[in-house]
Amino acid sequence: MPDRRVMLLALGLVAASSLFLLWNLRGPVAYILDLRAEKLAVLVLVGASAGASTVVFQTVAMNRLLTPGIVGFDALFVFLQTMLVMGMGSAQMLALPPVPKFVVEAALMTGLAVALFGLILRKGAGDVIRMILTGVIIGTLLRALAGFAQRLLDPSEFAVLQQASVASFNALDDRLIGIAAVLLGLAFVLCLRLAGRLDVAALGRDKARTLGLRYDRFVLLALCVVSVMVAVSTALVGPVVFLGLLAASLAQATLRDHRHAVLIPAAALIGALILVVGQTAFERLFGLQSSLAIVVEFAGGLVFLALVLRRPT
Repeated sequence: MPDRRVMLLALGLVAASSLFLLWNLRGPVAYILDLRAEKLAVLVLVGASAGASTVVFQTVAMNRLLTPGIVGFDALFVFLQTMLVMGMGSAQMLALPPVPKFVVEAALMTGLAVALFGLILRKGAGDVIRMILTGVIIGTLLRALAGFAQRLLDPSEFAVLQQASVASFNALDDRLIGIAAVLLGLAFVLCLRLAGRLDVAALGRDKARTLGLRYDRFVLLALCVVSVMVAVSTALVGPVVFLGLLAASLAQATLRDHRHAVLIPAAALIGALILVVGQTAFERLFGLQSSLAIVVEFAGGLVFLALVLRRPT
């Protein structure tokens, strides 16, 4: 039977989604509902994948301060957009077919992340920290290269690049939403199937191996699932680095439960709630005068600082 707290979060998401869809609904109802439903699907997909992937990543990394974005997905995404604008020009980049562009970007980010994980962890999952540090260094290098290339762009092309590099939940192709829903849905189901083994992995490498878990192989599998979720969501809307940390931290603080069968869906629901409630507020109350991604990053950054500075109990 599903946990009661998870059910309450699910009901909260249903209520927030209904408010998002039906608030001040006027004019051509069918057309407006269709547009809002597409945006709602993106918000739920991105928020849920961020929350679930962060819980899994923190478990295999044995650190509650980390988020998958620290490995450099956001830097790689911005670098790819910069190279496209620099090599093709902003007009041709904007004219690229959205589906092939999305698939190539998601596949490239996933492939590079899996290659990094496999290369560093080939001698065992005890090198997870070294893998994370390598990802941080690669991300710093990509940001530096992207920054250098951006200085060579015309102001008009730089403006297009800035818009393409910032997370946006508006005007997405419904075909992209369908592909992302399938990939993220399969990854989320796999996360739930791994929940029991994640409970064992959270005990540490030595204890997990004593209990019969093939720890090294399992960690690599979990990181591959995380890579798919982060790469697909980043290719879909752009980088939102601290959303997962915010959702995972709220799930752990409110539920105080170590079971991943509860933590993973709770973090996914909280991540989706944050985006749906935030987008509803910005669109209905503030008239899109603020950027949801910027506010989420700011709040996530504050949570990160609070976790770092908090004294151990």
